[in-house]
Amino acid sequence: MRIRFTETARKQFLEGLDYIRRDKPPAARRLRRRVEDSLRRLEDHPDSGRRIPEFPDIPHREVIVKPFRFFYRVEKRTVWIVAVWHGAQLPELP
Repeated sequence: MRIRFTETARKQFLEGLDYIRRDKPPAARRLRRRVEDSLRRLEDHPDSGRRIPEFPDIPHREVIVKPFRFFYRVEKRTVWIVAVWHGAQLPELP
């Protein structure tokens, strides 16, 4: 499996990291490493994320790396990260 970000999800994640980096650059670097490690697990276990509690009927799943929620779907041999939300945000349908 390959892990890919949609353009929107990449922008959401990078904006969140930039916000953290302004005040705490080392914290932003640590968070990025934690995110990479957590998302890499999807390469071998794409169904390991949980169903999105707010939307149990859609085929998307999520991985939580506090303070972010990464919403994804699996298509063929690719895991698409479709949205990245801060944990305090309510998700919308991806």
